[in-house]
Amino acid sequence: MKNRPIYLQKLIDFKDKDVIKVITGIRRCGKSSLLELYSEYLINNGINPANIIKINFESIQYSEMTYKDLYSYVNGQSQKISGKLYLLLDEIQKIENWELAINSFRVDFDVDIYITGSNAYLLSSQLATYLSGRYIEIKMKPLSFKEFLDFCEFNPDSTLEQKFDLYLKYGGMPGLVTLNFNAQMINQVLEGIFSTVIIKDVIEQAKIRDQALLRKIIKFLADNIGNNTSVNKIKNTLVSNHSISPQTKIGTVDSYIMLLENAYIFYNIQRYDIKGKEYLKTQGKYYIVDIGLRNYILGYRDMDRGHILENIVYLELLTRGYNISIGKFENNEIDFIASTPEEKIYIQVCETLHDDNTRVREIKPLLAVKDNYEKLILTTDTLFKNTDKDGIKIVNIIDWLLN
Repeated sequence: MKNRPIYLQKLIDFKDKDVIKVITGIRRCGKSSLLELYSEYLINNGINPANIIKINFESIQYSEMTYKDLYSYVNGQSQKISGKLYLLLDEIQKIENWELAINSFRVDFDVDIYITGSNAYLLSSQLATYLSGRYIEIKMKPLSFKEFLDFCEFNPDSTLEQKFDLYLKYGGMPGLVTLNFNAQMINQVLEGIFSTVIIKDVIEQAKIRDQALLRKIIKFLADNIGNNTSVNKIKNTLVSNHSISPQTKIGTVDSYIMLLENAYIFYNIQRYDIKGKEYLKTQGKYYIVDIGLRNYILGYRDMDRGHILENIVYLELLTRGYNISIGKFENNEIDFIASTPEEKIYIQVCETLHDDNTRVREIKPLLAVKDNYEKLILTTDTLFKNTDKDGIKIVNIIDWLLN
């Protein structure tokens, strides 16, 4: 089993700490495998296997289990061992009122708890109330490009650029790595992932009636990654092209988008007024969790490469732990402001800088911001690789992803 060190290390860092480790992310992004990796780590570091309880609630074996049954089961196992109990509970949202059992485990046993879930309802206000903030969230994504290189087997003659093109085409869902880049097989697997996520984490979760509307919204969001948009714009566009009825309520469109965000399919990013130092409520952007899924939804279109690159950079910044916003400075826009308590980076993403007008357009917004934080332009160009323009670094995007 391939390692996911960036996520495994987070679990290790919080081992035996009095917080519940909550691993979230879209289905099939590797959460179950991460729990297996962590179980192996525990055993290899002296934990008795009997002290580790692993349950995957997707298994039919546990389909009738209630939160009281879960408590009774763990209670029975705890009486057979000595020492700390390690609970690894996968897709726990399948158990109604599961948070009652989790809270009782914390109170009644010497236990270290790890849970996964594929829907943001897992971290609802109800959970926060029961756990009183005693949890940390580990947000798992499909494979980064660096992980993709480690997981996949390539033709020995493949260049790094060719491997990157495969990543842009097929994405990073871990289940694809054994398919030897067979387009038909990959498409079938992506179809299965997409259908499962939509049915289990959106339609069933919210008991959606208008599934046709939901799929039209999905297609619109996938088609408009990286574009400034709003709920009103989405509705108006779908009405104008006769995809939906003018009587469709804006609240319905908004709620469906929120459901897609809660299922970790799409991410919304706000605009930040750098000069005014405030977040703006209009014209945010959406990005998709995996480019392979987008290509399944829309069909692969190389002409969208600029927005695809922007999506890849956004996901990488999330994985690296940055808070991200779109930068607005007067009439200029910066693709990303990435910040942590310790640093801030302004980033532009551009496929190529060969054209003089394009170079001016990408550099101008960064020059307009008169502070001393790092400013980057990420591009696939090699002509301007590792150059500096008025304090702005131009970096090859592949090099940046592998840094």
